Order: sequence, then C-alpha cells, then structure tokens
Amino acid sequence: MKISLKSISLLFCLGLSAHISAEEIVHNKISNQKDTYFLNLINLALEKAADQSHYQLTESASLMNQANLFEAVKGGDASILWAGTQPEYEDQMLPIRVPLLKGLQGHRLFIINRLQQANFSNIDSVSDLATLKAGQGRSWGDTSILQSSGLKVVTAVKKESLFYMVDGGRFDYFPLAVHEPWDEISDRSHLNLSVENDLLLIYPMPMYFFVSKSNPKLAKTLEAGLNSAIEDGSFDQLFYNTHHIKQALQKSQLANRRVIRIDNPQLDALTPLDRKELWLDVNKVIH
Repeated sequence: MKISLKSISLLFCLGLSAHISAEEIVHNKISNQKDTYFLNLINLALEKAADQSHYQLTESASLMNQANLFEAVKGGDASILWAGTQPEYEDQMLPIRVPLLKGLQGHRLFIINRLQQANFSNIDSVSDLATLKAGQGRSWGDTSILQSSGLKVVTAVKKESLFYMVDGGRFDYFPLAVHEPWDEISDRSHLNLSVENDLLLIYPMPMYFFVSKSNPKLAKTLEAGLNSAIEDGSFDQLFYNTHHIKQALQKSQLANRRVIRIDNPQLDALTPLDRKELWLDVNKVIH
C-alpha cells in the first residue's frame, strides 16, 4: 500500500499536535532517592487512569521548600505537592485522599540517646509516655498532635538541633516516621544515638498529593488512577518493594513493638479512615 507524502505530513502533524497538547505536571526538583517513589506513584496513577500520554512530568528549575512549593501550586507555577496533610493545604488546594505512604508518616519510632533505652522499658500507655519529653520542630504539624494528647514536647526551630538535643539529654525521644530514623542516625554517627527498641507511636497522618483548585481534571485523573492501583494490588506492590520502605519495615519489626495510639485532631472529616485497604496494618506488614 502506497502512502502519499500528504498522508505522511498529516500523520506527522497529528503526532506533533498530540505531543504539544500533553499537559505538563510540574513537580519539585528531586533532591533524594526517596522522592522518586512519589514520581513512580504519579506514573502508576496515570497509567492506571489510561491518561499517561496526556501528561508529561517536568521537574522544577530549582528545589523549593514546602512553603514555597505550596505557594507555587496555588499560583499555578507548579502542578503538584506531596506532603503530610494539614488543614491549610486541604482548604487551599485539592487533596487526592489516598494516603501515599499508607499512613506510615504517622507510625513513629523514637530516636534516643542509646544509653537511655532503660527509660522506655516500662512505657505501655500515653500516660506513661507523658512522663518523658519528646522533641519536635516548632512549626511542625506533628508537634500540636503530640501536645493535644497530653505529651510533653520540647521544640526547636531547626531540625538539626533536635539530634544534638536528644543526644545531650534536653529531651528523651525524637519521634520520626518509620522510614526516617535509620538514615538520620547513620548521617550523624558522631552522636550517641539509636532507634528505641520496643515502642511504636501511631496516629492517623496521611500524606497526599495536592494540586491547584484550578486543575480539577488532574485531581480526578490521579484519584481514579490511585484507586485503580489500590484495587488491583499494584499500589501495594510498589509500596512494599520500594527500597527505603522495605528496608525500614524489615529493620523496625513493627508487629513486635508495643503500640501506643493517639488521635489526630487536625484531620478533615473526609479523611478515608474507614477504607482499611488504604492504611498500613502493622500485623500484616509484607516484608
């Protein structure tokens, strides 16, 4: 079959037009391997929503802190933000209410001075934990969550200060999400730090994708794709096989820890707490 030059030109123009019409999803500049997980989730969602060819992932020119990225998404200079939810974000952007880390952000292990493990041997409840002092960032949303449960919190402006403060005994424990403390301790081998052996503090803390209110189409696409990935198991497959998550779950042995649960009064009423498939079950963790 002969194809005319006119037909070839038309096909080329159609292909070029499709490429040009692909919508950019501008995300923050990737600064570490852990952020690659969220890009993989975006791609998975687009694939499951059958919309992958309609979008093109584009990295921002420079790395933005979370506050600046929040403003960039609201103003249309960036397309997407992934972050632990907070009321301001849900009010001023469109949240895609599928917890990207299955709530792992609210599963907290404690960085402690390694010589102080004995202080935690008889801790079994919130009231027991309230006899000790936690350390947190002054502006972190987690700080008010801990305080609302009656826990004592010592704050610092800079995160780096907290490692030196727990090492020096200014407070007793520094709660971080399960996938975070191992690398933090490794990066500060000059300090006398370790991960506490026995406890797991849990409160509901979903990390969501957020997009601009002016882009409901992208929000619907991502939501549909993520829910499809939840249903067919591909979301869990990606989650449990991502290196830093898999490694953290193996090291932490969550099912063997004493669990202390507290509420998160900051959560929106639309938080999908009743959808058990979206959340980590520490007794069913896949290693």
